[in-house]
Amino acid sequence: MSDDLIVRKGERIPRRPLSDYSEADSFSHAIKRDGIRATLFEDSNQYGPLAMLLALLGVATVTGVIIKVLSTVSFENWFW
Repeated sequence: MSDDLIVRKGERIPRRPLSDYSEADSFSHAIKRDGIRATLFEDSNQYGPLAMLLALLGVATVTGVIIKVLSTVSFENWFW
């Protein structure tokens, strides 16, 4: 990865090359065309931040449900 970094004159921090980017008509169009992985992680369209927010909401919800379920389970008889 360090081979493709670009250092411009007068700058200390190298920049990575821009990824392929194209506008999408809607969020669903972006997911259908580019896929969820490219939309989330590769900045292939303008809906990357929205997709990341929805993924965060989903992961937080699942984590909350797991914590709630584990807090209601009694573990006192599980260990000898």
